[in-house]
Amino acid sequence: MNLWEIYHGEIPGFLREAAETEVMQRLKHVGMNCGCEYTSFPLFQGCGPYSRFDHSMGTALIVWHFTEDRAQAMAGLLHDIATPVFAHVIDFLHGDHMKQESTEEGTRSLIAGSAELQLVLAAYGLTTDTVCDYHMYPVADNDSPKLSADRLEYTLGNLVNYGFAARSQVRDYYQNLLVRPNETGEIELQFRDRETALSFCRGMLQCARVYVSEEDRYAMEMLAELLRDAIHGGVLMENDLHSISFPLISSGIFGGSLSNPAAESAKQCCRAHKKFIEDNPDYDVTVILCAYSSNEMIEAKKMFDSMMQTQIGGAI
Repeated sequence: MNLWEIYHGEIPGFLREAAETEVMQRLKHVGMNCGCEYTSFPLFQGCGPYSRFDHSMGTALIVWHFTEDRAQAMAGLLHDIATPVFAHVIDFLHGDHMKQESTEEGTRSLIAGSAELQLVLAAYGLTTDTVCDYHMYPVADNDSPKLSADRLEYTLGNLVNYGFAARSQVRDYYQNLLVRPNETGEIELQFRDRETALSFCRGMLQCARVYVSEEDRYAMEMLAELLRDAIHGGVLMENDLHSISFPLISSGIFGGSLSNPAAESAKQCCRAHKKFIEDNPDYDVTVILCAYSSNEMIEAKKMFDSMMQTQIGGAI
C-alpha cells in the first residue's frame, strides 16, 4: 500500500536508484505496524501491507515535491534504513519506547557501509554526511506537534490503511499543503486553510488512538519480551533482527533448460550472502538453508557448501 502517485507525479532517478539497493530493498519486509498486524486484534485485522519501504519512498517524494533538494529528499528516503524487523518493538526492547529513536542508531554505518549506495550518492554529488541525519532538515523531520514529511506520510498512509479516510480525501489534504516559515521562522509544512487543518488533525487523532491503544502497547511489549528472552537465551542475537533468510521453496522458477534448479537457487543464495557481508562487514550472519524436499536439500547443500568454502562470515 503506498500513496506515491499522490505525493509526486514520478519518482526521480536518484531516488529510484537508491531505493533499488539491497539495504533499501530489505525494508519491503519490515511493516509499519511493528508486528501488530500479525495479531488477532480487530484493530489490525483490516490492515493491508504497508512497509517501511513504502513509507520511506513516500517521505522522500513529499520532501522532493516541496523542496526539490536532493540531499533533503535522499535523507528522507534513508531515514528508516536501519529499522530492524518489528520496527519500534526494538525501542521497547531497548527501553526507548517514549522517544523511539534507538532504531536509528545504525543509520550512518549502514549508509557508509553500502558500496552500492555510496556509488549512487557519489553519482549525484551527495555524501554520507549530507543524507544520514534527516533531523537536519525541518521539512523532512521536526519535533511534534509540528508537521513534517515523515509524520505526514505515516499519518496519511495509516488513515487509508485503517479505513479512516478514502484516498480521495487524503489527496485533498495533500493538495492543501504548502511550505513556508512558521511562527518561529522555521520552514514547515502547513495547511492553507483552517478547516482542512482541523479535519486532518481529527484524522491524526484517530490514528493516534490506535498507536496508544491497549492492544498496540500490549502487542509491542509482549513481542519485545519474546525477543528479549530469545536474545538472553542465546536463540537470537540483535544482528539477527536485520537478517535475511534464503528458502529454496521457489527454486522451481529456475526450471526450463536448467538440469538442477535447486543447485542454481543455492548459487543465487550464496551470491546474495557474499554481497551482503561485503556491504555490511560488521554483521555476523547465520545462513539457514530451507528446501521443499530432501532431494532438493541434498543438491542445494552440495552447491552451497562448495561456494561457502570461499566466503567468510557465514555459518550453515
